[in-house]
Amino acid sequence: MRIRRLQAGDLDELLALYSHLHSSDTPRPPEAVTRSVWADLMASPSHRYFGAFVDERLVASCALAVIPNLTRGCRPYGVIENVVTHADHRRRGYATALLKAALADAWAAQCYKVMLLSGRKDEATLRFYEAAGFDRNEKQAFIAKPEPG
Repeated sequence: MRIRRLQAGDLDELLALYSHLHSSDTPRPPEAVTRSVWADLMASPSHRYFGAFVDERLVASCALAVIPNLTRGCRPYGVIENVVTHADHRRRGYATALLKAALADAWAAQCYKVMLLSGRKDEATLRFYEAAGFDRNEKQAFIAKPEPG
């Protein structure tokens, strides 16, 4: 297994991997829009995508946003999202290694904390994130979504 930051040419593999993230998702916009968003993300110093590769195939990924901040001595904070492992490659330590790499990157960027939100509620997943260094009792998360329509 090799962990590295994703590059512009990794988009198609990442999109294929995302089919293992949610059983259903909002349909993607036209390809030109998706590629434009990806180009913006790749150009942003605040957004980092990490991938775990086995035999040059992307088998796990996560996104890290490093967000500038005016508190905590102007140290940024990080948010990890979209942690996913291909269904055929789960329980092999790939996501653990991936999160370790993302956290190391956040600490190198002087983040004072990193937050991770998960929609999963099963105890095994919660224990997995705790074993990776996250505390589910440290803070309470609240989510707001726009009204439909």
